[in-house]
Order: sequence, then C-alpha cells, then structure tokens
Amino acid sequence: MPSVAVKLYSVFFKFLLKHRLQNRIQNPSDESSPFGVTSRPEESVAAPNPSFEDGVATKDIHIDPFTSLSVRIFLPESALKAPEPDSKLQSRPRIPAHPSKQHLDLDLNDNTTSRRNSYGPSGMPSPKHESRRNSYGCSNDMDGLNLMKSDVYRGYSPSMDNARKLPIMLQFHGGGWVSGSNDSVANDFFCKRIATLCDVIVVAVGYRLAPENRYPAAFEDGLKVLNWLGKQANLAECSKSMGNARGGGTEFKKGDVNRHIVDAFGASMVEPWLAAHGDPSRCVLLGVSCGANIADYVARKAVEAGKLLDPVKIVAQVLMYPFFIGSSAPTRSEIKLANSYFYDKAMCILAWKLFLPEEEFSLDHPAANPLVPGRGPPLKLMPPTLTVVAELDWMRDRAIAYVQELRKVNVDAPLLEYKDAVHEFATLDMLLKTPQAKACAEDIAIWVKKYISFRGHEFSY
Repeated sequence: MPSVAVKLYSVFFKFLLKHRLQNRIQNPSDESSPFGVTSRPEESVAAPNPSFEDGVATKDIHIDPFTSLSVRIFLPESALKAPEPDSKLQSRPRIPAHPSKQHLDLDLNDNTTSRRNSYGPSGMPSPKHESRRNSYGCSNDMDGLNLMKSDVYRGYSPSMDNARKLPIMLQFHGGGWVSGSNDSVANDFFCKRIATLCDVIVVAVGYRLAPENRYPAAFEDGLKVLNWLGKQANLAECSKSMGNARGGGTEFKKGDVNRHIVDAFGASMVEPWLAAHGDPSRCVLLGVSCGANIADYVARKAVEAGKLLDPVKIVAQVLMYPFFIGSSAPTRSEIKLANSYFYDKAMCILAWKLFLPEEEFSLDHPAANPLVPGRGPPLKLMPPTLTVVAELDWMRDRAIAYVQELRKVNVDAPLLEYKDAVHEFATLDMLLKTPQAKACAEDIAIWVKKYISFRGHEFSY
C-alpha cells in the first residue's frame, strides 16, 4: 500500500484540484482564447538551462505565432560524442561512462535501484572549446544557420565535429487537460531522466490547456509539433545541400548567393540542436496520463499520413497510465478503485467535461475511448506500443483492454504493471525520486532502445 505521506498528499492534491476545476467551470469568462495557455500561475516552472550543467541542456521554443504552442528541447550531453569513423558504427548508441559529478540520474546517490541498461550511464562532458554566441545556438561550423546573432543566449552551439545523431522523442505531459506544462519542475525532471536513460533528444510539447482551449486544441497541437519536426528535418537537409553545392563543404561564406536562397526558404527557423543532433527517422512518442491520449492520436495520424511525413518516422510509442474511459459496463478497476489516489473517477469526469465541448461530451468520445468503432486506421497499422499501468489506478483496466486489442492484431504491445503504484507514480512531483519511478524510467529505456537501435531488436525482455 502507498505510504502515509502519499495518502495525505493525495487528499491535499485532490482537494486543491477539485477546487481549481470547479472554479474554472464557474468562471468561464476567459475561455475560447485562440492563443490559449500552456501553464498555470500556481505551477512551479524550471528555467531552461542550455549549458549541460546537469548533464542535459534545455531550450524553449515558441513554434506557432498564432497560439501559445511551445516546445522544450532536452539535449543529453552524450550528443557531444564525435561520430565513429565507420559509417555503420556511427550511430550506434555506445556511450562511455559519464565522469561528471553532476551526472543526471538526478538522484543516483540513492542506490536502492541500481539496475542499468547495457549502454551504461550516458553522456560526456561538454568540450571546453564549445562556442556560445547566439540565440539559436549556432557556431561558425554551421554558419548557414547562423542568421540571428546575440550575446544573450550563451548556450550550447553545435559544431559539425561533434554532430552525433540521436533519436527524437516527442513527450506529452499529463495534468487532466487543465493543468501541467512542459516546463514544470516535475516534467523537466522526468524528461531529463528519460533523455539520459534512453539516450534521445526529448521534445516536450507545451500544448494548450482546457477550458480556455477545448478539444481538439491539444490534439491539433500534438500533430502540429510532429509536422514542425518534419519541417525542421527538411530545412536542415536544404541547408546542408546548399552548403555542399559550394564544393562539398558545409560552411557558407557571407554574401554567398546560396545563403540568400536558403534564407528565402526559411532557414532562420532551423533549430540547430535538431539539425546537428536529431535523427527524425527514429522518432518515439511518449505520453503521460492525458498526454498518452494525445500520443496515441498523433500515432494514428502518422499512420494515416504515411510517407507524407518523411523523413519523420514513428518507430514506437509509450503510453503511461493513459487517461482512457468509456460508458460501457464499468470495469473491475472502475468499481473497486473509483475513489483511488490523486485522480479518482469523479475528478476525471470533471476534467473531461472541461476538455470536451458541451455538445460533444461523451465518455465514448474518440478522444476518451480508444476502442470506439471508426476511431482511425486499423489497429494493426499502429506502431509498437508499450503501456505502463499502476495497480491502484481506477483507469487501469481500460488501458489493459487497449493492449489486448493491439495484441490481437499482432502489434508488439507489452504491458508493464507496477504493484502498489498510483496514477502518475513515475511523473508526479513528490514521487519522482522513489525506486518505482526510477525503475519505470529504466524499464521504458530498455524497451525503447529495442526500436531506436540501428542494430535492431538489440534490447529486449
């Protein structure tokens, strides 16, 4: 059973959340804003840190001028490792032990969970000679992308000498549609842990929250970020090809006509961290709670788009205690755990009422129930899907039912269930440093590497 501290915190958490949800129902005057909000004033926010001081550099980008949609990029220090000479070995994710005092498992002094994957701790110290010149993090080695200079940013500047390519993981935070953010202290902590363990670039999505922006705003934002990622990859290739046109080099000279052509195609929007280190052909989706609903939606749209998303390819998705519900006969967990910790049934239904438009409210809405007919492409086309569930989560059985349907059509759909665990046990602020939270992140890393490894199915249970 959960500790006394967890039980007390759950009571306090539900009291505050219920109070905030009821206030948003009673005071709808700020709703229907096209710009929307991606965070709440009462939530603690972690400042971006582009200098690898804790083993992972972070950067915030507002990617849509018409809404508040933003992303936070988490770049692990292992990206600074120079590629190996052999092209076949270049992208093998072998990482030497991290010598830094501040190596991020963030709280590894606690040895209660000592399991490590075969890659070992990730990361290398940041080179002393790295340049920190401009707001986009560009150095002279990527002068074609160095379009907006500033001495304010002073963050990591990628160079072609250490451009190790890493898979990209799109992460969607939880919060019951109405709270949470991609830059909250808890989400920042979790994403850094995942970036380090999985050895990936995490792109945490700051989607618009309800009730200011109801369905389908959050889903559209998730898809918009996926398309933005594809645009980034294509702009990076455009910039690279323009550089090669000058004789095979990657540098541009000032005044070069090719540079003006690249500018015309929008090179000023190229994100250097992704251009230098991102491999969009190995893209993973990870969703937490309601974020898992968004991830599953984005995966379905990616399946429908097919090659239109090239070079972006979704190779796997991770659904952590998804926010699934339905109006059919109550499941066993819905009956037994209706008053479960943190997010109980009444609270979740209230959140859905704030998220779905009044005229569309239904517990069998396609956003809420993954098994309603006609929801999207055939399940057999879905990417490999890892689902994490908690024993004491009232939504547990709906997630398990979805896993069973995926398995029926031969989708690789393993299920990880954690005993005596509550909803958001691996991502909630007060639970992040527990052995269960660490073990869950490590288990996710083991499975994800099965699909992002170039050697293929190298990591398997």
